[in-house]
Amino acid sequence: MTIEWRALVRIRIGTGSADLITGPNDAFEALSNRWPAERGPHYKDAKRLCSIAIGGGLPPEVAREAFIAAALEAAVLA
Repeated sequence: MTIEWRALVRIRIGTGSADLITGPNDAFEALSNRWPAERGPHYKDAKRLCSIAIGGGLPPEVAREAFIAAALEAAVLA
């Protein structure tokens, strides 16, 4: 089952087009496979909280806020 957030998050990694992140599954995939190499403390928190949200262990919106913090930290929030 795919969990979606109430409001999408738009990120831009590198020079490509913006990506719409719809929920913790998309966020976890972006954090795991497409995130910039330089990663701060918000990255680790976001990845952990998205994983927990995917498993139903916390509200998806908590993971969304952590993902936004990581995106701001990495300067990829579009």
